[in-house]
Amino acid sequence: MQTTTTHENNLQACIEACEEAIHAAQVCAAADIREGGEANCALINLDCADICSATMNALARGSEHHGDFCTLCAHICRACAAACAAHADKHAHCAACKAACEACAAACDKHARERDI
Repeated sequence: MQTTTTHENNLQACIEACEEAIHAAQVCAAADIREGGEANCALINLDCADICSATMNALARGSEHHGDFCTLCAHICRACAAACAAHADKHAHCAACKAACEACAAACDKHARERDI
């Protein structure tokens, strides 16, 4: 029976948080585009989905640079959450994206600047 470490559990939690943020950001961007409204929100949503995807992939493959990805991911997720916060009271997709991005940023903070898996 193989045991997992706290670090491995944190890595898996970060991968899952990235996946949630990707989904929420894509849903939010699509809704913003379809509704013809929040262009700036849609743009940061797309940036966020891209960096979350890249970070998730770096973590999954055990990249020695995963900490650098996590640092940038946390930064972009916070920017996305801030953009969505401005519309969270009007749009459920913005509220969901804000929450997912905040969770992803917190998960990525645990691995920011790490050099080993």
